[in-house]
Amino acid sequence: MEKKILLNERDMPTQWYNIVADMPNKPLPPLHPATKRPVGPDDLVPLFPMALIQQEVSAERYIDIPEEVQQAYRIWRPTPLMRATNLEKALGTDCKIYYKYEGTSPSGSHKPNTAIPQAYYNKQAGVKRIITETGAGQWGTALSFACSQFGIDCEVYMVRISFDQKPYRKILMNTFGAKVHASPTNHTQAGRNALAANPDTPGSLGLAISEAIEVAVGDDQTKYALGSVLNHVLLHQTIIGQEAKKQLEYTGDYPDIIIAPLGGGSNFAGLAFPFIKDKIAGKAMRCIAVEPASCPKLTKGKFMYDFGDTQGYTPLLPMYTLGHTFTPAAIHAGGLRYHGASVLCSQLLKDGLIEAQAIQQLECFEAGVLFAKAEGIVPAPEANHGIAQVISEVNRAKEEGVSKTILFNLCGHGFVDMAAYQDYFDGKLRDHVFTDEELTAEIGKLEVLQPQPTE
Repeated sequence: MEKKILLNERDMPTQWYNIVADMPNKPLPPLHPATKRPVGPDDLVPLFPMALIQQEVSAERYIDIPEEVQQAYRIWRPTPLMRATNLEKALGTDCKIYYKYEGTSPSGSHKPNTAIPQAYYNKQAGVKRIITETGAGQWGTALSFACSQFGIDCEVYMVRISFDQKPYRKILMNTFGAKVHASPTNHTQAGRNALAANPDTPGSLGLAISEAIEVAVGDDQTKYALGSVLNHVLLHQTIIGQEAKKQLEYTGDYPDIIIAPLGGGSNFAGLAFPFIKDKIAGKAMRCIAVEPASCPKLTKGKFMYDFGDTQGYTPLLPMYTLGHTFTPAAIHAGGLRYHGASVLCSQLLKDGLIEAQAIQQLECFEAGVLFAKAEGIVPAPEANHGIAQVISEVNRAKEEGVSKTILFNLCGHGFVDMAAYQDYFDGKLRDHVFTDEELTAEIGKLEVLQPQPTE
């Protein structure tokens, strides 16, 4: 039995898969907040190069990966598919557990899968600088690396709590040539508003997005890049699942259950979307998105139109949301501290094609430590959510007396997140209870944003 299933570089997919082509119910359009009418490509030009805008609105099933992007991918792709044999032994299970390991990339996560093409298309459009936000720092690190590959300046607004918790992520971004700011800052109106309301705010991804967008739209030489949520970002990540399908063909196995964490959606979509294509065609499987119990947009949020950022600079997006002004608890899984889920993942959940589970952070870290002892890789705090759900599914299979094949996305390593593990071992981490009162207060603010039915 092989531990690692490896692909040759010549086996790497040459196209991204666009799930919009196969969705039984197409996603609702993003709306202009002033007119409540669908936004068009021209509305997005201040933020993105036209090539990415075309991908954002595309309904083509497959989109070619440019050769220059494929060349950059080859630095770390294809990534290994691993059989978690030691974890299986530790759990005493007959289930087969596989994980796609994305921690081999230069940033240590799946994020360069979209950072590289975004930097490439911006370079083709003559862009000189890219502005972005980052939570835990995985995305900011990936874009910093990608910009260094294509000679573009990079500036990152990093959520303050993660800026303080994860200093080595900032150093990694600096090493790749990026400027990094702790968000909120005094550089933008969005940041000044947040600091005036709460000088001690831990920040949020939505707020960091507002700051980055504000800077981007004020400079003709600058564009904005997002690391999750948007259709074109999820599209780029599908190289993960396509590789995994090829690798599983060598084993003769096919997953009964697919699991990945979900912050905005790119992690989950990257692994699951190529398999959901089969589910839509009639294949039986479960696809489970896992989120923090302290930021439960899929399990407790509402499907509504909402802004993707705190200040309200983005178009209105139809998604499961906790409200764009919601500030999540300061958990260590910074990449999952986002108030909403991507339009595509939200529609798939609404249609019952995927499931969602929410898990507290102490259970997640316990799972991550068990995995590290068994498999020798310290997972990122975000990845621990997927591992915790795997353990839950193994226990469920044991109770039912069945054996399942489980595939999950080990989206990144935690070798620069050791402060989080130190806090766990020192007993400093706490579970955070999300209350219905919080949800009611935030969702009530969104009613005015909803489009009114026409006569």
